[in-house]
Amino acid sequence: MKFNSLLPAVLAGVFGLASGRATRDIEPRQSRPTSYPPNIFDQIIDHYPKSPRYEPHAKGTFKQRYFVDSTYYKPGGPVYLYIGGETSGESRFSNLETGIIQILMQETNGLGVILENRYYGQSYPFNTSTTDNLAYLTAEQSIADNAYFAQHAVFPGVSGNLTSPGTPWILYGGSLAGAQTAYSLVAHGDVLYAGIGSSATVVGRLEYPEWYDPIQRTGPQDCISSVNAIIEKIDRLVDTGNTQAIQELKAIFGLEKLSDIRDFAQSIAWPIGGPFNYPLGTWQELNWSELYSDDTFWDFCSNVTDINAPANITAVDHALAKYTNGQPWTNLGTYANYFKEAYLPLCLDGNIDSTHPGCFSTQNATYWADTTNSATRSYIYTTCIEQGAYQVAPAEYPSLILKVLQVDYTQQWCTWAFPKGKYNSIPPTPDLQRLNVYGGYNLAADRLALVDGDIDPWRDICVHSPKYAPPRQSTDLRPEYLIAGAGHHWDSAGILDVSAEPLFIQQAHLFEIRTVKKWLRKFTPNFGG
Repeated sequence: MKFNSLLPAVLAGVFGLASGRATRDIEPRQSRPTSYPPNIFDQIIDHYPKSPRYEPHAKGTFKQRYFVDSTYYKPGGPVYLYIGGETSGESRFSNLETGIIQILMQETNGLGVILENRYYGQSYPFNTSTTDNLAYLTAEQSIADNAYFAQHAVFPGVSGNLTSPGTPWILYGGSLAGAQTAYSLVAHGDVLYAGIGSSATVVGRLEYPEWYDPIQRTGPQDCISSVNAIIEKIDRLVDTGNTQAIQELKAIFGLEKLSDIRDFAQSIAWPIGGPFNYPLGTWQELNWSELYSDDTFWDFCSNVTDINAPANITAVDHALAKYTNGQPWTNLGTYANYFKEAYLPLCLDGNIDSTHPGCFSTQNATYWADTTNSATRSYIYTTCIEQGAYQVAPAEYPSLILKVLQVDYTQQWCTWAFPKGKYNSIPPTPDLQRLNVYGGYNLAADRLALVDGDIDPWRDICVHSPKYAPPRQSTDLRPEYLIAGAGHHWDSAGILDVSAEPLFIQQAHLFEIRTVKKWLRKFTPNFGG
């Protein structure tokens, strides 16, 4: 879900998305497409012409892109609609090539389609993303796109009418797109036959400190405990207003010119993740397959816990001991050295306290208000108006991020980015009910499978939250699956050979295959009637 992007590139566009994953070449078992030409669909801008929320109502359509894979299709097969989510359609090609859609297409003679979300890729209704122009970027408008597309789409090179309800349309999405898949089945289950929502972030919450819980619980404990201890010491310096010590600390990280303590807090949190932005991989970008995993988090922890670090680096552990009653800051030197080597070079002009790409400051209202169309601007708009889930420090220790990182820090960007327009304005804080109206932790629909990973940082705004959600019982009509040891929609990825996958992923894929085949056996063209 969140963006993996350079913080000051926020309005230039990624949560980039294909989450910054490193990919490697693989040898396919059979000839498979490696690229898909875009097709254009005339999508309605405003599906709710009578709703006061969208007054004065834009009329007409916009050009929405979609991409088709008919490699396995045979007449009578289903249509698999991959929900593009918060990135371009091209960023999702792997799901047709080797991922979950390829797996299901092969098993059921299906047709695969990626539908690029409105306000992402090249599917923008307007030339700019002013506050007024973004008014139609809401969950309810996006899921209405899915239903309308299923009723009217045509597929070049594929004969016959494959529209709903004559053909079973089965949706798949992960993260924000997983939530949209779930909402689509709740709201448009008379048109869309079935869906799999993976790591579906269906719940709107304002504060979301739980993002860090799986890292605390299952990360390398010598690394995690070191970061926890360093963060607690920094918090004490901030609480006591020790400006001299804080300046010395900033210098240790090479950030002495960074003026806002919250920007400093976010910058040194980048190897952990967020809040909201991070230029390199974090826990969220780990994956079961090396084809898709960004292992930067492991590199960070390996460096933090390096017992063979040079003396000049380990000596830094004692540099601030005078402020902590002689107590050393264990692994501060290796933490700071890693940050300086991995992150400081990203600020190409060397102006640390600036909003230039690759640098570290967020404190520039004009910068945030740039109305150029971009994935990042679209994503933050969704965050600000209805999703929330602001990554903040927990109320109690241990904590992997500083206590100064709270709601006001992210909300400030919302205020700067989206000044009140002539017709549209953002709420003071996200209107969470816009999403929770679909059911929240109790969300359910017939033929909607909800699949989560138990070490996913977004699990606590999914239906398998161990902290907030009620217990759920899986049935054929309403299947549930919690993948032990899995992260953020890990079932999306595939390697063109289910039998060669690690067992915990293989079994999840086999579950999804069985589930879909059961649904298809019961399909009738009037299912929604």
